[in-house]
Amino acid sequence: MDEHEFNTYADAMLSRIEQALEKCGADLDFEIGAGGVIELEFDHGGGSKIIINRHSAAREIWVAAKSGGYHFKMAESDPRRWVGTRDGAELLAVLSRCISEQAGVAVMLEVPSA
Repeated sequence: MDEHEFNTYADAMLSRIEQALEKCGADLDFEIGAGGVIELEFDHGGGSKIIINRHSAAREIWVAAKSGGYHFKMAESDPRRWVGTRDGAELLAVLSRCISEQAGVAVMLEVPSA
């Protein structure tokens, strides 16, 4: 997959995450930055953050949270699914868990289909 194709798929996933964040009901603020970066900030826990970004060189989406750093690659069978490079965990499941931990309330991201 070339860089343009990767960026198209990654941007689509980041857009779906943005839509899910708007509807999740958690007490958080988020900003969309240049270059495919989403920064979430939480009032709970002293203003912690989660950073989600695409990493074009590695062809991955990266998540940095209090619980650690996670790398996700596009599933070969479905470009709408992104799975962890270490454990095969789904991006949205990991992100829901990280947000829940940092927001102090259970959050399940519901991602609209494209």
